[in-house]
This record gives sequence, structure tokens and C-alpha cells, in this order.
Amino acid sequence: MVTDRHQFIMHQLQREGRVNVLQLCKELKVSSVTIRKDLKLLEKKNLLFRTHGGANATNPYTVDRPVNEKEKLQSSEKADIAAAAAQLIAPNDSIIIASGTTVLALAKKIQIRESLTVVTSALNVALELIKHPNIEVIQLGGLLRKSSSSVTGPYAQNILNDFFCTKLFLGVDGIDIELGLTTTNSMEAQLNRQMIAQSQKIIVLSDSTKFGKRGFGRICGLEEIDQVITDNGIPEHYKKTLESLGIEVTII
Repeated sequence: MVTDRHQFIMHQLQREGRVNVLQLCKELKVSSVTIRKDLKLLEKKNLLFRTHGGANATNPYTVDRPVNEKEKLQSSEKADIAAAAAQLIAPNDSIIIASGTTVLALAKKIQIRESLTVVTSALNVALELIKHPNIEVIQLGGLLRKSSSSVTGPYAQNILNDFFCTKLFLGVDGIDIELGLTTTNSMEAQLNRQMIAQSQKIIVLSDSTKFGKRGFGRICGLEEIDQVITDNGIPEHYKKTLESLGIEVTII
């Protein structure tokens, strides 16, 4: 019977990417103590990663990496996501572009002939956009995070209070159903929350590897975002959950 339970748990993990202790108790008709022992045993065999209230098929916790290293990961997907996001920018828009490799890809895709105002915390985004004579770039100031080539801190947050923008293009390190959007740095998470407060529409740019991941700093719950642009590797249960919350999911 133990083998049968383990096979059931692993099948659920392969299909959904994660399992919940209470749901497994109902489906297998056993106690939560039994399920937790099963998950602990399977984790010792390196078959899953235990989390609060369940388990994931892959390690849900992200680590900080240099921007030049992250830029090489899922580069094709990021370019396609960026191209789709660029189509959402309208003439005379005032937008915020946060930091990260996917939003940097967006900056490289922007080709607009009319005027555009961009507020950004990312130095690499600003350097990309100053090539365009019709784009006004407002670079936030503050503590420089070398790993992300962006600024964080209260000074950047205070400057944001002077603006209200039509759209925020936000990159993240993790998207979790329970925890919401996260990043690996708590100060960046605080700045991202301020960006959300100063924006009319919140658009998250994320390749599918970010789903089911968790970073150290929580940005916000899923209910605070309006649209997610991702690739076709997004787990189906994430797509359904996002849409059930009224979030537009654009799959490239």
C-alpha cells in the first residue's frame, strides 16, 4: 500500500507540478501524519521538495544570479514575450519598466515613433532606451544592486510618488499560487510594490520556468495584477487559476 501511495503522489506531481497534503488525505483516505511521512521519505530519495502544506516536483526556492548569467536563460522565450509586450505600448504612454532580463528584452523591442515616457529602476533599460530621441527616460536613483544592474531603496520609492503611469511592465523571479509574485531581494520587492501603487495596469512578463518558484522577497498577491505574458510551458493549473482571478493570460 505504501508503494501504491508513493506512485499516486509522484503521478500527481508529474501532472500538476505540486501536491497538497489535505488534498492527498482526501484522495488517499489516510491521515495527514501518514502523508507527511510519505513526503518526507520521497524527499530523502530526492524525488520531490517539501513545502508548507505540500510538495513540489522541483525546488521552488530561487537564488540571486548576476544579470548577465540570467540573460542567457530562456533567451528565445524572453524575446518572444518582450515582442508581445511591446505591442501593448501606445503613443504618448507613460510607463514603468522594472528590472530584470525579460523587461530588458522589452526595452530592446520598443520601436515607437510617437512620444513615450519611461520611468525605470534599471540602468541597462535606461541605456537601451536613450538611443531613441522620442523616448523620455526618467532614471530612478538609489542604492545600486550590481547583480541586477538596478537601483533599490527609499530614495527610488520616494521619487515614484511624483508619478502615475498607465502601465507597469514587471519581471519576477517566482510566481506562486499561494504566495503570489516574488523576487530574490526584499528591497527590490518593496520598490516593485511602490511601482504597482503608481500604475494603472500591471503586466507581468515571465517565462514559464518561474511558475511554482518562490523568492525571498514577496511583491504582491496574484489578485493585484492584470495581465501575464508567458510562453506555452505554463502549467495548465496556473493558467486556470490566473484566469479564474480575472487575469488576462497571453501565451506566445
